[in-house]
Amino acid sequence: MALESKNKSGNRTIGAFGEDAVVEFIRERGSKVLDRNWRIREGEIDIVAKLADGTFAFIEVKTRTSVAFGHPLEAINSDKARRLQRLALAWLATHQSLGCEYRIDCAAVLISAGGKYSVEYRENVL
Repeated sequence: MALESKNKSGNRTIGAFGEDAVVEFIRERGSKVLDRNWRIREGEIDIVAKLADGTFAFIEVKTRTSVAFGHPLEAINSDKARRLQRLALAWLATHQSLGCEYRIDCAAVLISAGGKYSVEYRENVL
């Protein structure tokens, strides 16, 4: 996976890189990606996956090239968490899956110089 140099759309490029890294991370653990960047008026879900046990996982990805302004997961405040909950329920309703087991996960991707990166994954954050 290559990271393009930062340009006018640098934040989008960094964000897409982070999401790709998390997709790779969860697929290696046996999950199937069902949706990416699912969007409705209220917001967007970065990744929707189905785990090996049938549980749906709604994954918020935060990607940074530095922790100078804090750890990426610190960007998920209580308002963002409530929005993620509402978005997850909207996705389930739209896909005739209300009542199914689901959880909300978060992933932090830190990219260092040279394109090396790490993924920190937290399950069931709500």
